[in-house]
Amino acid sequence: MRTIRIHVDAPLSPGIELGLPAQAGEHVTRVLRLDEGAPLVLFHDDGHDYAAVITQVDKREVRVRIEGKQAVANESPLPLTLAQGIARGEKMDLIVQKATELGVACIVPLITERSEVRLDPARAQKRLVHWQSVAASACEQSGRARLPTILPAQPLEGWLAGLAQDGAQRLTLLPEGNRSLQSLAFGPAGGLLVVGPEGGLGERDMGPLLAAGFTGLRLGPRVLRTETAGLAALAALQALYGDL
Repeated sequence: MRTIRIHVDAPLSPGIELGLPAQAGEHVTRVLRLDEGAPLVLFHDDGHDYAAVITQVDKREVRVRIEGKQAVANESPLPLTLAQGIARGEKMDLIVQKATELGVACIVPLITERSEVRLDPARAQKRLVHWQSVAASACEQSGRARLPTILPAQPLEGWLAGLAQDGAQRLTLLPEGNRSLQSLAFGPAGGLLVVGPEGGLGERDMGPLLAAGFTGLRLGPRVLRTETAGLAALAALQALYGDL
């Protein structure tokens, strides 16, 4: 039987009783048609699953009691950051969802030379909250008990200026890149992977990237769409160096 996992944005511990978030409570009762006594699994962002049981269902709230705690050890040993040129429409949602399922540690929505999506501060905050919700849902489905960090949308050069000198492998996906997947080596800091938006990275992007120590990574002989390229690279890197 499928395990129903629900993300709760609050600290959890065995023995406590709490109300589910409104959207989750509606899904549990109206879609899944669960009632009092049904088991659930809750998670926060601390690497644990919390076994729970529904104790109350009414029009206002679904309440649950936490009965146990179990460590979840399915995070990748390879910390990867996907710095993605913001893609149009639902493409960005797809990228966030699948990157989360593939175990990415951090996602950075980037504004680059050829970005077609422009966000004012209010819209940028709404998109950030939405992407965080997409990632939480992907964790529910994939069994992760730690959410990837999703940073606010920001210009490429601003992000580069704030990078720590921590030894992370710095890579940019380019059809003409001179690095292959098999040539890479990763230390404890993992890797940073930059992917351009529709139309790819422009000349004004490449200068700062090269100055910051990024090298071109080539996946193969075919040019991939932005919503395919980063996900394919993440899957390959996890298979070769992470989720062995």
